[in-house]
Amino acid sequence: MNTSLTPLVEALRPGSPDIEIARAVAMRPIMSLAEERLGIPHHALIPFGHYKAKLSLDYLATLADRPQGKLVLVTAISPTPAGEGKTTTSVGLGDAFNRLGMRTTTCLREPSLGPCFGMKGGATGGGRAQVVPMEDINLHFNGDFHAVTSAHNLLAALLDNHLHWGNALDIDPHQIVWKRAIDINDRALRHITIGLGGAANGLPREDGFDITVASEIMAILCLARDLGDLENRLGRIIVAYSRDGSPVTAHDLGAAGAMAVLLKDALQPNLVQSLEHNPAFIHGGPFGNIAHGCSSVMATRAALALSDVVVTEAGFGADLGAEKFIDIKCRQSGLSPDAAVLVCTLRALRFHGGADKTSWGMPNPEAMRQGFGNLRRHVDNLQRFGLSPIVAINTFDSDSREEIDLLQSMCAELGIQAVETSHWAHGGAGAMELAKALSERLEAGGAPHVRCLYPDMLPLIDKIRTLATELYGAADIALHPAAARRLQDFEEMGYGDLPVCIAKTQYSFSCDPQARGAPEGHRLDVREVRLSAGAGFVVAVCGDIMTMPGLPRQPAAMRMGLDDQGHVVGLA
Repeated sequence: MNTSLTPLVEALRPGSPDIEIARAVAMRPIMSLAEERLGIPHHALIPFGHYKAKLSLDYLATLADRPQGKLVLVTAISPTPAGEGKTTTSVGLGDAFNRLGMRTTTCLREPSLGPCFGMKGGATGGGRAQVVPMEDINLHFNGDFHAVTSAHNLLAALLDNHLHWGNALDIDPHQIVWKRAIDINDRALRHITIGLGGAANGLPREDGFDITVASEIMAILCLARDLGDLENRLGRIIVAYSRDGSPVTAHDLGAAGAMAVLLKDALQPNLVQSLEHNPAFIHGGPFGNIAHGCSSVMATRAALALSDVVVTEAGFGADLGAEKFIDIKCRQSGLSPDAAVLVCTLRALRFHGGADKTSWGMPNPEAMRQGFGNLRRHVDNLQRFGLSPIVAINTFDSDSREEIDLLQSMCAELGIQAVETSHWAHGGAGAMELAKALSERLEAGGAPHVRCLYPDMLPLIDKIRTLATELYGAADIALHPAAARRLQDFEEMGYGDLPVCIAKTQYSFSCDPQARGAPEGHRLDVREVRLSAGAGFVVAVCGDIMTMPGLPRQPAAMRMGLDDQGHVVGLA
């Protein structure tokens, strides 16, 4: 099995733009790669060109009774503006496992156009640890996000159409909770007025947009077990309340069937490859800070049935993505990770220890020592779930040997193994030691007893308080009166057994993005709660977090364009 990078990629200097490295790889046709690496027959794939395909629902149904591989969860410390390389680590680790002869598939989320054209950039890895075709995946890919957006807005249109034609369900226009969606950052759409221009143009009312990745339909797509479960969940979406306070659902509006029609193809997982020609399922894309931050259950299950090892990531820091992976995705699906990786960089630890953006790339052992508190809390949090992570030190050329040794010794004092990695510069070869350390754990047997942080029957307010005090270091929560009333309403409606999904800044354990490190004694400001009855959780919106982001002063879109050959330039 040839798992090395192509000579052309090897010839590129490590600092080459990601898009140049991605273009240099000679991709393998996806149909032959799927058959050779995963045993998937050609008839089970729906090709999207030569290098992308979807796995058919019929074939997915045949995988249900197969033995399952081992699941490795990749998460990270609290992110910094530079990013910690969680996706890059996931891809590099998958490549390294394959180099060891372990048939391994990586499961990632699809990138959103919002951050691609905003500030964060793409989400296909970086350097020599990427998934390809990079441009396609980062942009329209196979149309899944457009399908989610269309299904979301179809439900909004059917709701307004119902109001226009007599409102037989007696919907209270002031209690409509279903917004519209678009996969672009646009702060001007957060709060809008619709229906202007007279009776022929609908009922005038306040409305707004969420970004597509925050849509409940995106969460449903990622949590559904099959097509039937998808349609049932869509029908349970609560869009409004009638004047007597009764919930009005998508099923009540007769919308679930048409929405399922739009999502049928999107429900099929997408198969692509890494630079080293190893398989990767990329499916679904909820953000970890405002949604549950995990790729789809269907892709994960398919990968586990087809592989010895599956490497998957969870969005942003372990306090958000990993918590939701276990408390929401694992709780609903029955999945359970066999091992966990906690990604960090020295520059991130320096930043959490007080270094600013102008100096975080320079050696600073004292700042790194101070920032270690952030990593330590994430380790403690993962241990609460029954996971003892291996720390992956994602290294850069500017990192000092002294600091790497210091970090490994500090982790050893916690009883945690820390492994130096260089997959960004060297691909799978740079993650071999990490893969070997994990394979020893996986082969030792005795899977960890992974547990959720709270029981189903704990009241919703206490679930939020548990997350705040046990994971975030908060003294308590500050629950706004309107949010408290809604939580009581949800309990009385029979939804008190649902898990909670915290929407807050990803940059801090608190609601303040400037509170770096491991702040303690703060209060988690819960200003709004939303019921996602179809997805099966309650969202608690905390602090100033927005479910429709805005663009920065200098959006990434301003650097993009096409060259004379029609190639995309400026996509990072």
